[in-house]
Amino acid sequence: MSDRDRVATPVERVEALERALADADRLPDGAIDRLAENAGQEFDWRNGARVVAKAWSDPDYRARLLVDGTKACAELGFEGPQGEYIVVLENTPTLHNAVVCTQCSCTAWPVLGLPPDWYKAPAYRARIVRAPRGVLREMGVELAEDVRVRITDTTAETRFLVLPLRPDGTEGWSEDELAAIVTRESMIGVALVSLQGVAPAD
Repeated sequence: MSDRDRVATPVERVEALERALADADRLPDGAIDRLAENAGQEFDWRNGARVVAKAWSDPDYRARLLVDGTKACAELGFEGPQGEYIVVLENTPTLHNAVVCTQCSCTAWPVLGLPPDWYKAPAYRARIVRAPRGVLREMGVELAEDVRVRITDTTAETRFLVLPLRPDGTEGWSEDELAAIVTRESMIGVALVSLQGVAPAD
């Protein structure tokens, strides 16, 4: 195989892209390092759990969140790259939302963190849009037949966060207690928020 036929490794391609962006004056000094630092420290799905807990506890905040997810998430300090266009999809007793990205693996980083491996898996991306109930059942989500399932394809321009149903039995819980029972999977729509295994609040 000649050098001309050799396929560059992912690292080599990333380095070439960095050089091209820097040469074009499109990559500020330190931008990659800052992004990596943010990814490790600030982009955390637990931020989304706090958004959900706040929406469950505060009807006015919930209303603002459903109108403008980006702005409402920013109210709690959760904003930044890939968080510019967040749309919140509310689950109801008759509608269950789930999110997928069929193009790549886009998620709303400030509230969902970087995408988990299963979210990027071709099997999930291909099957959830064709057989959503079957995939959800495999992931432990059993829905009544009268519950409509809506799959939303997130993109680089618009990123989605599912507002799951608040479970019964959590009346009077604090936002911290509520945030502790919300999972990343429930905010993507492939899990329900459950009190199973959760110790009763004092």
